[in-house]
Amino acid sequence: MSETTPAGPGAVATRPDGPGRTPEPDHHARPDRSMDLLNDIIRQPVDPDYAVVAARGGARRPRGRWDLALVAVIIGALFTVAAVETTRTAPALETERTELITRIQQAETQQDAQRAQIATLDSEIAQLRTTALGDDAEAKELTAELAALEPVTGASAVKGPGLMITVDDAPADSADSRDQVLDIDLQILVNGLWESGAEAVSINGHRLSNLTAIRGAGDAITVDYRSLTRPYQVQAIGDPRTLPARWVESSGGAWWNELAQNRRMRYEVTSVDEMTLEADPGMTLRYARVQR
Repeated sequence: MSETTPAGPGAVATRPDGPGRTPEPDHHARPDRSMDLLNDIIRQPVDPDYAVVAARGGARRPRGRWDLALVAVIIGALFTVAAVETTRTAPALETERTELITRIQQAETQQDAQRAQIATLDSEIAQLRTTALGDDAEAKELTAELAALEPVTGASAVKGPGLMITVDDAPADSADSRDQVLDIDLQILVNGLWESGAEAVSINGHRLSNLTAIRGAGDAITVDYRSLTRPYQVQAIGDPRTLPARWVESSGGAWWNELAQNRRMRYEVTSVDEMTLEADPGMTLRYARVQR
């Protein structure tokens, strides 16, 4: 059994805590107690854990700035060392380059002197040959045959009308390496001239023959191992009535027309009334035998 204490003046009301009993409503509770959670969200919208993490990160921030400063100092030191090394090696590289250019020029001068000597010896050989053949009919026939073959083989100078073809790289504003004249471009040009009926061909004054080699050596193009300079002037002697038209229709003409139209490379063709092509300096006597 349970007992109840009557409520009288000054008595304090109590709530039974036994099982099965429902607590009586607390008439003294705040009416806005259910709004506490909403009020807390309004007063403190950020979770306290975020504030803790931010405080920890802020404490580490100076260390990050020091790390960044250290990396910047290291990079600056590396750039400084590289600049110093470049400055130190520049004079040595310039000296080596000057020495190399000097050696090349000396070699070319020596080569020119040897070619002049070869030309003199070839002239002496021709005189000796004429003397050895004699004045009989057979000797005269053989001399005439040799004289006819020498211009074709490049052993003697030739003179006559023909074409002057000037080719060069594209303008400087073109950065594509394919816009530069290559050895294959000159090879196709020369073969096209032979195909069109040219009797003699030269590049920058160097006479070509069936033994001439046109090759690329780095950024330079060589003819018989002699470097050419831009622009490249190709001279061809031939019949003025047929050579120009046949050149345009040849494989070389079509090739260079495409280079001029699509790659803006320089390509100029001019008819010349008379030109002289010197003998091929590389055409030398390899062997001979006495006719019995």
